[in-house]
Amino acid sequence: MKSYNLLFALTVSLLLMSSCKTTKQISYFQDLQTVQDTASVQMLSPEIRLRPEDKISIIVSTKDPELTALFNLPYTTRVIGQVSSASGSSHGTSAYIIKGDGTIDFPVLGSIPAAGKTREELSSYIKNELITSNLVNDPIVTVEFVNLQFSVMGEVTRPGTYNIERDRVTILDAISKAGDMTIYGRRDNVLVLRPDTAGQFLVHHVDMRSLQNVQSSPVYYLHQNDYVYVEPNKKRANESTVNGNTVRSASFWMSIVSLLASLATTFTVILKH
Repeated sequence: MKSYNLLFALTVSLLLMSSCKTTKQISYFQDLQTVQDTASVQMLSPEIRLRPEDKISIIVSTKDPELTALFNLPYTTRVIGQVSSASGSSHGTSAYIIKGDGTIDFPVLGSIPAAGKTREELSSYIKNELITSNLVNDPIVTVEFVNLQFSVMGEVTRPGTYNIERDRVTILDAISKAGDMTIYGRRDNVLVLRPDTAGQFLVHHVDMRSLQNVQSSPVYYLHQNDYVYVEPNKKRANESTVNGNTVRSASFWMSIVSLLASLATTFTVILKH
């Protein structure tokens, strides 16, 4: 009887070891350092703030067509950090890539700061500069995002990269855009990877089962270049391949039966001696 108990315990141990190994084989980012979601972590601005290398479009509209043309540069391409263009309106759409020093070169006004500002703040700044410089009396300045994105990975219906079109995007918006988590996604451990100014990722864990945990997280509002990763649960891990077979396949269970038979034979020989 003891031999059978030992055989059973050994078999269970082998299966558990296989399951743990499988989980490690399919989970991403296992060596990341975590930033604890505590009150000591400063809550960042919910609005998207511009950064170097972000591309934005700026449209200035006035009652005077000549002035409008002066501040909008269609069909013009310059070096990165200056101005590139994208047509699509009667007066053109000017697209700017924010330089490393956080500025853009704007027609007539010259170099103006853009990094760290929201769309509304940059729009107000340009409008005020145009008025105080006696260039335009009644400008309408519209700032739009061009290449700002976030990515959703892992156990979601539609993983991929999505454009940021609004000033505020939440982790709930991101998961919804990706078609929600699959039944295999871990609701208790959704990761958000956020690059800092040095390009290093800060990692936050979000428990989607708790609304309080979600809303109090410093990554509740996503920023450009964030990565949302939904980790697979144990059921998904157990359904992944193990030496080319899955736990649901006949070949896998035939291997288990063969292993048990071999172990039984080994124990029988040992007991006879």
